[in-house]
Amino acid sequence: MVTSVDTVTKKTVAVGPVALECGETLQDVHIAVETVGKLSVDRDNVVLVCHALTGDAHAVGDERDPGWWDGLIGPGRYIDTNRYFVVTTNVLGGCNGSTGPSSINPATGRPYGSSFPPVTIRDMVHVQYRTLQKMGIDRVHTIVGGSMGGMQVLEWGILYPEAVENLIPIATTAALSPMAIAYNDIGRQAIMSDPDWQGGDYYPGPGPKKGLAIARMVGMVTYRTDTLFHQRFQRRLQTNVPEWSRDATFQVESYLRYQGEKLVNRFDANSYLCLLKAMDTHDVGRGRGGMAAALSKIRSRALIIGIEEDRLFQIEEQRTLYRELREQGKDAQLWELRSPYGHDAFLIEYEKMGPVIREFLEG
Repeated sequence: MVTSVDTVTKKTVAVGPVALECGETLQDVHIAVETVGKLSVDRDNVVLVCHALTGDAHAVGDERDPGWWDGLIGPGRYIDTNRYFVVTTNVLGGCNGSTGPSSINPATGRPYGSSFPPVTIRDMVHVQYRTLQKMGIDRVHTIVGGSMGGMQVLEWGILYPEAVENLIPIATTAALSPMAIAYNDIGRQAIMSDPDWQGGDYYPGPGPKKGLAIARMVGMVTYRTDTLFHQRFQRRLQTNVPEWSRDATFQVESYLRYQGEKLVNRFDANSYLCLLKAMDTHDVGRGRGGMAAALSKIRSRALIIGIEEDRLFQIEEQRTLYRELREQGKDAQLWELRSPYGHDAFLIEYEKMGPVIREFLEG
């Protein structure tokens, strides 16, 4: 972890008006940014970290305020902040300092709510690029991210091929699969069926807490594996009553309910819906003549990391990315991780994944 919280710099960058793919324009966009490390004189040591669905800009922290990627990033760690200037942004549409559905619409003086326009992964990346420009950064050494963050990594390589040297997409895909879209819609329907959703205009109320908690429970099932659930919970009860009793709760049920409640306390339901839709629409080949034509635009070196047990972004999706890049003569590597944590391994298995990332960065 970072030795001192003082080494983490937090700021909000005013980006200005942003024209979105959907045709609408957000007039006054702000993006939350956190940085760790020191920008080199030549400004050539920037590592941009892209977060997943319910992540935020706080990738690196300390013991009092941990970041979600502390095991990977920090002084002397695999992404060494003594060497690299690490930048993490909260995505457009988020709820942790960046403009999103819970932000105040300058035209009305009220939260956007249901009027917040659809956002795509490409929109997120365009805004990230403009954010870096506002910070005086025109070129990035490496962009790394997992899951939805990996989608952003791929789009960076396609949209701004001359601006990035290295890409590390982890546990991600060129286009979201029908199965993943199906899981997303279950979560979406859970939120929208909650009476407290109120069509998305629930501010300043608490919003659809039950629906969001259920959506998170569904997500957690897709993020982990049957092996892990069996090892951790088996059929053990959380309550001291017979399992056939109405009051009986299995440990796995208690775990999922806890995860749902935990998310509700830190995330906005409208942002969750916004980002789910962004993932659903992710397809690098959309409007570009297909996947191969889109990937042909990439000029960066690429390290693709897949997780064999991932049931949400299956390993064959990363293998397909790798094969296509190699067939096009790109400088691409594929590394496959085995882990009972499944999709969530990219947030947990630092000791396995880290050395491969460090070796790739050192070139």
